[in-house]
Amino acid sequence: MTSQKPDTPDAYAAAGVDVDAAEALVDRFAGLAMSARRPEVLADVGPFAGLFKLGSYDEPVLVASTDSVGTKVKIAGLLGRYEGVGHDLVNHCVNDVLTTGAEPLFFLDYIGNCGLSDDAKAALVAGCVAACREAGCALLGGETADMPGTYADGDFDLVGFVVGVVERDAVIDGSGIREGDALIALPSNGLHTNGYSLVRRLFNIGMGGDPAVERAVLERNYPGLEGTLGDALLEPHRPYLSDLRPVLSRLRGIAHITGGGIPGNLPRILPDRLGARLDRESWRTPALFRLIQETGDLDEADLLRAFNAGVGVIVAVAPEDAAEVSQQLPESWVIGEVTRGEGVDWS
Repeated sequence: MTSQKPDTPDAYAAAGVDVDAAEALVDRFAGLAMSARRPEVLADVGPFAGLFKLGSYDEPVLVASTDSVGTKVKIAGLLGRYEGVGHDLVNHCVNDVLTTGAEPLFFLDYIGNCGLSDDAKAALVAGCVAACREAGCALLGGETADMPGTYADGDFDLVGFVVGVVERDAVIDGSGIREGDALIALPSNGLHTNGYSLVRRLFNIGMGGDPAVERAVLERNYPGLEGTLGDALLEPHRPYLSDLRPVLSRLRGIAHITGGGIPGNLPRILPDRLGARLDRESWRTPALFRLIQETGDLDEADLLRAFNAGVGVIVAVAPEDAAEVSQQLPESWVIGEVTRGEGVDWS
């Protein structure tokens, strides 16, 4: 009596991993990545590792960050709209290294999934490629893992890793922030990539229920939103590199307002014994956040702790530079000032 060996290609495909299809998809990814390339790239997508030649710098400091899109992928999957979360991933990571003043050099992505179609995987990578191209960053490589039994059918995770560079004497680390410095904000364009677990619970979407019912909620129009709820929730994370690049030399600190909102992120750039006083009346909370607040009966503290509430980045500048920096950032406003103490106070 004989039995089929479990490690034959057909047996592996039957277990949910099609090696031949995966290899063909790598070629598709490589073609997409060619449009997000830099001259320093020495090995394109395909080999076991990417190669990147560091250019000419006096004292280069490499800056790295990694993140995921979180449970926003559940909404993308429900609506079959994948490319936008590729933008989300790159822009979030690039914004994080930007807080040090770094320019992004290269990016790598990871897709873990079960049963995601090749077209959906290609759309995820296409979104990463487009965002990398906008940031002047190379998509150096990545990994796609088919993991039946770990993910439910159709589920996926999207994770990324970016490396940037900044000259040592140009590093922005918040150490130069002083009491009395002005705090200037730039707006977000939605939830970006944080707060989705709470939103999904409040609206009962992506919670394992009837997909048709959940899609109907996402396709509904609410007052104040320019499109459907799904449109608003899938708006890609805004990139801030092109906005801040012209004023980086004037900035003493940059806070990317992500998970934890302003109270959880602004103090991360402030030196010991310094806090912030912010004017809550200096900006209007966008309609999407008010809808979420009303739906969940959230108080203001909960809203500000879970979401960016319309504020994507806050930068610290010397008082004498505030007017000029604000002028170079047309959408910005003065949101507050650095004070003696700790944490964030609201006036």
